[in-house]
Amino acid sequence: MALIDNFVTIVLILIIVFIFARGVVIVQPYQQGLTIRLGTYTGRMNPGFRWVVPFITDVIKLDLRTQVIDVPSQEVITKDNSPTNVDAIIYVRVMDPEKAFFEVAAYKSATVALAQTSLRGIIGDMELDEVLYNRDLINTKLRDMLDRETDQWGVKVERVEIKEVDPIGAVKQAMTEQTSAERERRAAILRADGEKRAAILKAEGLRQSMILESEGERQSKILRAEGERQGKILMAQGDAQGLRILALGARPLDKRAITVLSLEALKKMAEGESTKIVLPFELTSLIKQSAKFLGATEDLHDEDPKDVMELSEDILGDMPGKDAIHSAKEILKSIEADIDTSDIKMIGKDKIE
Repeated sequence: MALIDNFVTIVLILIIVFIFARGVVIVQPYQQGLTIRLGTYTGRMNPGFRWVVPFITDVIKLDLRTQVIDVPSQEVITKDNSPTNVDAIIYVRVMDPEKAFFEVAAYKSATVALAQTSLRGIIGDMELDEVLYNRDLINTKLRDMLDRETDQWGVKVERVEIKEVDPIGAVKQAMTEQTSAERERRAAILRADGEKRAAILKAEGLRQSMILESEGERQSKILRAEGERQGKILMAQGDAQGLRILALGARPLDKRAITVLSLEALKKMAEGESTKIVLPFELTSLIKQSAKFLGATEDLHDEDPKDVMELSEDILGDMPGKDAIHSAKEILKSIEADIDTSDIKMIGKDKIE
């Protein structure tokens, strides 16, 4: 009998422990509990150790963290009738546990279904090219639509990302050909632009070269002409200077001395081998002067000082003294003695013939 009483006691204790254990509820810090007793919502249960009446009380735990929901890939027809496979990722968070549990049966499944239908509508209004390069626009539109609809479920859509846009095989091949053609077009444009720039630079270089060559030739001609001009000026100055020297040197000579020098020049010309003699001055004048030298007299009037060229005598150096003049007279007398009158007559006769 005592054994039976002990067994019953142990069983009762176990039953009490089991019942007490069934009533223990532990809510995690990132969770929110909803208490339902006999079909009646009694309120929220905060995180921590809690105990409820077992068997008649249900505790629903909802995760309040941001959750990632994967939207399965689906085929969508774009505005330009291009079939494309599109999938996405949704980031949601439960903001109102009561609405997330009582207003919708399964907010995750409902959010995925809503995202698929909304995604088809958004991409259906866009062309394929827009879908490919306007993903941010699609993400924004889809997030706004989902957030507006899920707000009544107590769920907030924080972010939506299009994970992949994959056109079907035929469309992808056409896009590849289009891309290849576009690249060839750009390459042709770049080549043409490069050839154009090269031609422009080449023409510009040729123009600059011609300009520099013309400028160099012009400068060369100017310098050459300047050199020739300077040479001619120097030669003319030299000739003029020589004439001035001769004029100053001949000024002390009288007409007889000039006649003697002229006859001496004729004598040297007659000694040559040439049969023709060209006289650079008038023969009658020479004969007249020779006749006067042989005996005829003529008054030699002094020259008008106005007719004498005013020349600078600095170029002649020092004027000769009396001894030098006397020596010059002796030389002239010896020249006069050597001149043969028959030679003068012969020269005059040959000239007349």
